[in-house]
Amino acid sequence: MNKKYISYLLSLITAISAESVLAQVKSALPVETGVSLKLAEYRHSVITNVKYDLNFLIPADKTALLKASESLTFSIKSNIQLLQIDFKQPAERISSLWVNGKRADVNMWNEHLLIDQRLLHVGNNKIDIQFLTGDQTLNRNSDYLYELNVPDRARTVFPCFDQPDLKAIFTLTLTVPNEWNVLANATVKDSSKVADQKTIRFNPSDKLSTYLFSFAAGQFKAVTQNVGKRKAAFLYRETDQKKIKLSVDSVFIAHEHAINFLEQWTGIPFPFQKIGFVAIPDFQFGGMEHPGEVQYQSSTLFLDDAATKDRFISRNNLISHETAHMWFGDLVTMRWFNDVWMKEVFANFMADKVTEKVMGPETFGLKFLQDHYPAAYGIDRTEGANPIRQQLDNLKDAGSMYGNIIYHKAPIMMRQLELLMGKEKFRQGIQEYLKKYAYGNATWPDLIAILSKHTTANLYQWNKVWVNQPGRPVFDYDVDYANDKISGFTISQKPEYGEKRLWSQFFNIALVYPGEVKEITVNMTTEKAELKQAIGLAKPLFILFNTNGIGYGVFPVDKNISGSLYTIKSPLQRASLYISMYENMLSERYFKPNDLLTLFTEGLQNEKEETNLRLLTGYISNMYWTFITKSAREKLSPALESKLWQAMENQTATNNKKILFSTYQNVYLSPQASANMYQIWKTQQAPTGVKLNEDDYTGLALSIALRSDTVTNVLTEQMQRISNPDRKKRLEFLMPALSSKTAERDAFFNGLQDKKNRAKEAWVTAALSYLHHPLRQQTSEKYLPKSLELLEEIQQTGDIFFPQNWLNAIWGNYQDQYAVDVVRDFLKKHPDYNPKLKAKILQAADNSFRAVKLVKE
Repeated sequence: MNKKYISYLLSLITAISAESVLAQVKSALPVETGVSLKLAEYRHSVITNVKYDLNFLIPADKTALLKASESLTFSIKSNIQLLQIDFKQPAERISSLWVNGKRADVNMWNEHLLIDQRLLHVGNNKIDIQFLTGDQTLNRNSDYLYELNVPDRARTVFPCFDQPDLKAIFTLTLTVPNEWNVLANATVKDSSKVADQKTIRFNPSDKLSTYLFSFAAGQFKAVTQNVGKRKAAFLYRETDQKKIKLSVDSVFIAHEHAINFLEQWTGIPFPFQKIGFVAIPDFQFGGMEHPGEVQYQSSTLFLDDAATKDRFISRNNLISHETAHMWFGDLVTMRWFNDVWMKEVFANFMADKVTEKVMGPETFGLKFLQDHYPAAYGIDRTEGANPIRQQLDNLKDAGSMYGNIIYHKAPIMMRQLELLMGKEKFRQGIQEYLKKYAYGNATWPDLIAILSKHTTANLYQWNKVWVNQPGRPVFDYDVDYANDKISGFTISQKPEYGEKRLWSQFFNIALVYPGEVKEITVNMTTEKAELKQAIGLAKPLFILFNTNGIGYGVFPVDKNISGSLYTIKSPLQRASLYISMYENMLSERYFKPNDLLTLFTEGLQNEKEETNLRLLTGYISNMYWTFITKSAREKLSPALESKLWQAMENQTATNNKKILFSTYQNVYLSPQASANMYQIWKTQQAPTGVKLNEDDYTGLALSIALRSDTVTNVLTEQMQRISNPDRKKRLEFLMPALSSKTAERDAFFNGLQDKKNRAKEAWVTAALSYLHHPLRQQTSEKYLPKSLELLEEIQQTGDIFFPQNWLNAIWGNYQDQYAVDVVRDFLKKHPDYNPKLKAKILQAADNSFRAVKLVKE
């Protein structure tokens, strides 16, 4: 134990005998930075009935400090230890401290306000604090702010017990400039005005974990509509009247559809006192589920008639995801952030069910496959793959738990679990779980114990492979024929890496004949499965695997299919095959990158399903920039540009035309294409049938700047075309990263070492993707070592997705040995590096690792 800490405890408890002091020092919980699991478990065992009465005075000037006051009340079952209250601010920020009516000294240690237990009582206690709050988590802008506390950032704003299993009631008062609108977790009690300020007093909130406490305030437009029988408030800053007209009503309707479905499916009415949401420019996440004040990324909610079908589906899915959190995460909350994935898996899983209800099973099946499988595979195939459920010793590391495994592999796992149990039994178990733990906390083992009562399957063994271990299976098959009939058909599985294990799961295969398709359901519970249903059937033209898109793993591809790929009628089967082909290419099975790129290019005119075309063109872009050589890319570019343009002209659907134009914009290199794109941007005359809005023309200007020396002129003119102030500021931020001058790009990157220049994380990652674009990598590779050195600080100062987004934006397309060596050398020099951050580095660098093997001059 730290000697300074021992000395501090001794001086605090001078009235106790030396023997008692030493005994207490030895048994006391250490005061560690962050919130340790041991501290959280101790506080949960002794503290109950927590309430926060918070008052914030918010000036219009974003540089001015925020004055705040707090009354914290709680009950203690036993009073045997120093009380640690989490507060990640300097001691001098606290101007006064009163404990149960007595003035107390302010003692801060390792991000904790320490309260002498002699000032506390068994039973009820009250602590009053006057302080200046930190504003990192308040996301202050020139004329608005929003609080975002997940996962452990409430302690940066106010002193609290910042752990999910000490739920509390919050009573909030805000004093803000008169012209501002506000939104918080609870309904408004009353308000008053004095001079140029107004004070809004809110009613007590529902019982919430600290990470769910939030408010937004600023120059937002406010609109109220009914969602069912309830009033709902919506704050936004969008200025495009077309987007406002086409989006506001749709946003309310989508919330109503989601709430109606979830109330019916769960059997529990909407569990909170208020419905409200706010659209925030360049929000760090897609959304955040604060009850009464759900925060969304504005660009996701506000769409116009140039938006593709995929974007409309994504908006509905996002709204359904955040709404599902009201039951899954907010009503029933994980006990500790090692189970943060539970709230996310159910939010995604239930959002997909809402999609199925609103848009039909075909759209649901296709969207589920496209949304979840490529994203999950993108992590699970890497050296840094993590299991769904992870160990967490301190909440300061909770942000590193987030990622595509919990958002995308977990819903796949949950769908397999539902298939294993049966839909109704699964639903009954979830309803029991929600009712038992309502307004409380639960763990994954708590849920498994309840679900096990509703099935005869051994969920504990099933859970070991799917939830507690990383990785995916690789499938192979063997077919024997006799007299043109199948005499034997086996499917086998093995782990892609690591110890031997079996993934029990369901999936379909299809035997394709002229004019007929025969599907067989496979229940894979062993290392090898013999498909007796296939024996005696005629030899097929080819075999399709995972035709229902439910199976998880690397599935084989019948080479006989290549000439018939685009004749397959089912969009779901084609999508499943595209994914399998791409994953096999990365695993060096069946296809080389050049060959698969050629095959997929044939689909530009043949693939008519919009979301499939987006999937296909995404793979084409990835292979084009990452998995073929620079010389091959330069040779291929004119032909690919021509095929994309021709396909855009020949496709009839407006959205398909826009997808193909966007891909053309992504890959073009030739002088002719450059002149064409500049003319489109300059005249703002889109190709026939393609709808482009202001954001699209801004993106086009950025693409032109990346490829030309006229960057200043193009982006300056584009800036003049933009009227929305938030979008102007974004483009202004990006411009140095696109400069044609290396020195300006160097200065931009060096500026990112100062955390204040990383405040707008979405802007930073967009800038980094341009800075490290393959066309600029020759002068950007020098940034790679420093980018890794900054990672730990970025995790400490940034929001939960920023470390991974930072790495992905930088390493996404590097294909040379130097980029690989930077990673390997960094990890070799730091053998004790944070394991979760190490995993994220390996995840982000996976494409580079594969590219050096696949890309051959």
